[in-house]
Amino acid sequence: MKLVIFYEKPGCATNTKQKKSIRDAGYLVIERDLLNNEMSKETLYEFVKDKPVAEWFNVNAPKIKNKEIDPSNLNQEEALELILNEPILIKRPLMVIGDHKICGFDQEYIENFLNMKFKSEVSTECSSKLHFCATPA
Repeated sequence: MKLVIFYEKPGCATNTKQKKSIRDAGYLVIERDLLNNEMSKETLYEFVKDKPVAEWFNVNAPKIKNKEIDPSNLNQEEALELILNEPILIKRPLMVIGDHKICGFDQEYIENFLNMKFKSEVSTECSSKLHFCATPA
């Protein structure tokens, strides 16, 4: 059985659609609460290390939208401390597939990585207008 560990914000409609697409592709999805995960700094860094710092952040998080935090002005250490202490800031989902860790849902990348195609286009836009994703749990 092919397995994906999927760190999400519980109740996020977009994450729900993403998980469904992965399941429909034949994968077993194990859900984890991203906001209450107690990940170590080292573990969290493994998900984000290959992306520019600004791409570690959920652009729909309240502090980002309200311009309280500007990810483009942060170095790696500052950004890692912020997202570790306020997981709502983390770009979702985080996924573990085998020994590979992925931050965010880039459909083309995931399809290429898994060597398969989803049945349809999968939403990556947060449903924040419906208050499913952006508001803290």
